[in-house]
Amino acid sequence: MKRVSLTQYLVEEQRHNNSIPAELRLLIEVVARACKTISHSVSKGALGDILGSADTENIQGEVQKKLDVISNEILLEANEWGGHLAAMASEEMESIHPIPNRYPMGEYMLLFDPLDGSSNIDVNVSIGTIFSVLKAPDGMGTPTEEHFMQPGSAQVAAGYAVYGPQTMLVLTTGNGVNCFTLDREMGSWVLTSRNMTIPETTKEFAINMSNQRHWHPPVQRYVSEMLAGSTGPREKDFNMRWIASMVADVHRILNRGGIFMYPADMRDTSMPGKLRLMYEANPMAMIVEQAGGAATDGRQRILDIPPHKLHQRVPVFLGSKSEVERVTSYHAA
Repeated sequence: MKRVSLTQYLVEEQRHNNSIPAELRLLIEVVARACKTISHSVSKGALGDILGSADTENIQGEVQKKLDVISNEILLEANEWGGHLAAMASEEMESIHPIPNRYPMGEYMLLFDPLDGSSNIDVNVSIGTIFSVLKAPDGMGTPTEEHFMQPGSAQVAAGYAVYGPQTMLVLTTGNGVNCFTLDREMGSWVLTSRNMTIPETTKEFAINMSNQRHWHPPVQRYVSEMLAGSTGPREKDFNMRWIASMVADVHRILNRGGIFMYPADMRDTSMPGKLRLMYEANPMAMIVEQAGGAATDGRQRILDIPPHKLHQRVPVFLGSKSEVERVTSYHAA
């Protein structure tokens, strides 16, 4: 079987489907190289002195791991000088990061969660990087946060890297979802799954059950029906999976179906959810929809949510279409 590299795949998409402009292709390759570097740091673990806390907090008020800070710097430095970007935004930074004047300014804007699943770093469980690409508005001038306030439906590309037993890059440019595996010996990304499709029905769900007492009634109803198993209203037994790394949970769902839920709850009604719309929910929603699944905040399609601030949080329900539609209908009841 002929091996297809990431570069070859992108060039073929550019030539045959005209779905990837040259500048976007080059940008994706830079992000992929940065993910390769992060993967190398992750694989060293304690040998590379990257475990433990950095003794700092990010804009979310969360304690940063050393690898959070390292990954953020890797992505910033890799993407600054390429000439493909006008600005970047990271979950780890308070505001946007304009491209320094000494570098040419490009026509795209990159958002990323440099290291998703930080709580898993020190225990050697899969973690990842999530990214989203937007087109800079015409005649933008000096980039501001306002220029990033585009709905997820405006994304021109989205993807994630998962650092597990294998390092994988999952990518969509709006023409299906493809997966590339890092060949560590050759140092190249190789296409290993083409046109990935999420099964429409499932017997698996992912949610943090320790928060059950705080959930709103629609989520309580939906999960209790699944827990009732074959003798309950769903008439089948479900398995629960929870890795506490969105990348790892979504990657499982992409491969074998299921639903991932991170709902809002009643502990703090001023906080509409925990996951960030721009860095996590939007890119994952684009990937899931491109693979035939669905993604909502319990009431509306995630990709239709108008953002109003850089670090906006939302509830998330995504995965197999029939299950997402069911739990969303319970919110409307």
